[in-house]
Amino acid sequence: MTERRRIGQVKEVTSLTNPLIKDIRGLTQKKNREESGQFLAEGLKLVIDALDLGWTISTLIYAKNAKGRPHVEPTALKALNAGALVLEVSEKVLSTITRRDNPQMVVGVFEQRYGKLDRQTPARGETWLALDRVRDPGNLGTIIRTADAAGASGIVLVGETTDPFALETVRATMGSIFAVPLYRASVPEFLAWCAKHKAPLVGTHLEGAVDYRTIDFKKAPTVLLMGNEQQGLPQELSSACSALARIPQQGRADSLNLAVATGLMLFEARRHFLSLET
Repeated sequence: MTERRRIGQVKEVTSLTNPLIKDIRGLTQKKNREESGQFLAEGLKLVIDALDLGWTISTLIYAKNAKGRPHVEPTALKALNAGALVLEVSEKVLSTITRRDNPQMVVGVFEQRYGKLDRQTPARGETWLALDRVRDPGNLGTIIRTADAAGASGIVLVGETTDPFALETVRATMGSIFAVPLYRASVPEFLAWCAKHKAPLVGTHLEGAVDYRTIDFKKAPTVLLMGNEQQGLPQELSSACSALARIPQQGRADSLNLAVATGLMLFEARRHFLSLET
């Protein structure tokens, strides 16, 4: 006998002290995200992207005054059919959830998703991105969005990295959090994975000997390795790189923002694979 598909419910909530709202609001804290395995995605576009890409939604919240607007009700219906709880709330309740005075009209609660790195085999022509201990949520979100645009195959978060599912990070990804596979690994796990698949590891370093524009990214799958915002790459990681690249600079600035540097590296690595033709 096949199991009956669970259909979600619709509830109207107006109280800021409602237990459901308290739980949802709690997802702005890392501890609660880790315990629940869930996170918030704010905005109709992000929710639609997530549903289209098959992410699991547990709750959809929309402002009562958004009823009747394009795509809101069809999205709520799609969430219901996926088994989600749908909450119709006041704008004040939404402001409390998102910590914004002018919140988006739709918010989704989704299940977090990490892939298993040991099951991935980098293929010829692929570009993977590894990030060592990124600290800034805005940087991480922008990097995820840029990796999506450049066609990176996945992002490996090495060591203690800021939470990719923090509300600030998800906002900065502009929906790319749902499109780019994420993986977590310790330094030894990451290096073992690179060694197993013989994937060239290209790191960026202020003392790098190679101009990043001279590296041949076409022949093999490449793993780009970017260091921490303040400290760069530690010796353990930099010594494992097949090439240490540097981005030439002119002017008084002694370094680039991590997200900007990562963008330059990604688009150089993907240059031979990208075209204006769609």
